[in-house]
Amino acid sequence: MSRILIIEDDPRIVEFLERGLAAHSHTTVVARDGATARIEALRDDIDLIILDLGLPGDDGLDVLRDLRGQGATTPVLVLTARGGVDNTIIGLDAGADDYLAKPFRFDELLARIRARLRSDSTAAANGVPGELAGGGITLDLGTRRAHVANREVELSAGEFMLLEAFLRNPDQVLSREQLLSQVWGYHHNPGSNVVEVYVGYLRRKLGEDAIATVRGMGYRLGQA
Repeated sequence: MSRILIIEDDPRIVEFLERGLAAHSHTTVVARDGATARIEALRDDIDLIILDLGLPGDDGLDVLRDLRGQGATTPVLVLTARGGVDNTIIGLDAGADDYLAKPFRFDELLARIRARLRSDSTAAANGVPGELAGGGITLDLGTRRAHVANREVELSAGEFMLLEAFLRNPDQVLSREQLLSQVWGYHHNPGSNVVEVYVGYLRRKLGEDAIATVRGMGYRLGQA
């Protein structure tokens, strides 16, 4: 059983989420404004946070940045009316682990919650979060920092998840569709360029040769 913090001011959505999550053996805590959210999110017994961005008198992105700035590592799933690739990128860069636009399907929300909780449980079961390495890059799963040639590189949430996907699939070419699914949980969206954007971010931080483009197939860690 997991305890999920719902940061949402719409009573209808709160009730819907509470009922649905309870039916799947989750317990919930609710914060309806940014001030309460900042307190509740730092509780030790919160396993995952569902965050709306349109809070009364506050912006959920500011709440998220504040939490990450205080060292909070609890998985955060943004659930918001702000759809589109640009807003998704902004949310991930602010520290979100996943991003789902309203209106949404509850079964998809549950799937994303399971994925985040499973990932978090796996890290906990292994004790120290540990590291992944490949292509001359080391990724610290606890601090979310990469090391390249003795140089430390700080990563946004989206950059971290993308690099983790590459490091968990060494020597494999990952298609754009695979990366969308593994990292962002999207079904294929022909108009989305989020993969290309984040590959570019990683190349600028890790080196242009860090990720190779395999023409007609996708991307692979290391030189072509």
